[in-house]
Amino acid sequence: MSTGESTPVVPSHNNTGPFTSAAALLLALLAGIPASLQAQDHDHTAAPVVVDHSAHSEMPAGSADIIPVETLRDPHAYSNGLRMGEGPYAVGGPAMHMADDMLFGGLHVDRLEHVFRDGSDASVYDAWFWYGSSYDRLLIKAEGQFADNSFEGSETDVLWSHAISSFWNTQVGVHNQTGEGPDRNWLAVGMRGIAPYWLHVDITAYLGAAGRTALNIETEYEWLLTQRWVLQPRLEMNLYGKNDRARNVGSGLSDTAAGLRLKYQITRQIVPYIGVERVRQYGDTARYSDHEEGSSDTRWVAGLRFWF
Repeated sequence: MSTGESTPVVPSHNNTGPFTSAAALLLALLAGIPASLQAQDHDHTAAPVVVDHSAHSEMPAGSADIIPVETLRDPHAYSNGLRMGEGPYAVGGPAMHMADDMLFGGLHVDRLEHVFRDGSDASVYDAWFWYGSSYDRLLIKAEGQFADNSFEGSETDVLWSHAISSFWNTQVGVHNQTGEGPDRNWLAVGMRGIAPYWLHVDITAYLGAAGRTALNIETEYEWLLTQRWVLQPRLEMNLYGKNDRARNVGSGLSDTAAGLRLKYQITRQIVPYIGVERVRQYGDTARYSDHEEGSSDTRWVAGLRFWF
């Protein structure tokens, strides 16, 4: 007897395969869906439902076409004239400014060490102080040595440091040498940064009176053995353009210092270390030298690196 409704085909119970059971379940589900919904599902010509959002929009029609492109890049375009640190909602007291207008400072003592050498021990310091912003800062570098309770010499740089990229700064200023022989003052121009593979490089050229020129190159690398143990190779060399007999300095490659230091980071700011360093003099500098160790010497060092 026909009732006007489609009757699902029920498979025979003799078909017990998994695909037959799945087909029977799908047909049973389709039989329970009203015909109107099935027709709507298969009728792709039905007009889509359109929702009018104009009542909820605060922007007038066509306003997107007249917004200047420049305002899309202006951080203050939609602040109603308010600025950071101004207006009724400004936070009182010191606040963190993110526009690189804050000034900071720090002291970094890279080497404060005792040097065990033949004849007499020595104490060495190598530090720098900086103050300024992320891009421009005052930089003061100081390096010196004491031996037998007396001052042997020092080198001091007063520089203006300017960032030219994420990893490199240019430096311009003056350099002063004191100690053995007469004092020397130089104009200093250099570059400091991190080369590929995290190699720290500091190169400075000097121009002095009477046509004297010099070049200092320092490079070091920190090899992390663990999170606290660090092995640091370090190399420093000095070159001069002409002889300076008054300071026992010869032209060309004057001296080098190659060392290896094993450091232990108690914290990131307090790092004691021990190491060994080979110091060598060349050419006229070695002939001018009257040091007991001669032109080369191997030294053991122990020191502390810290900053704040």
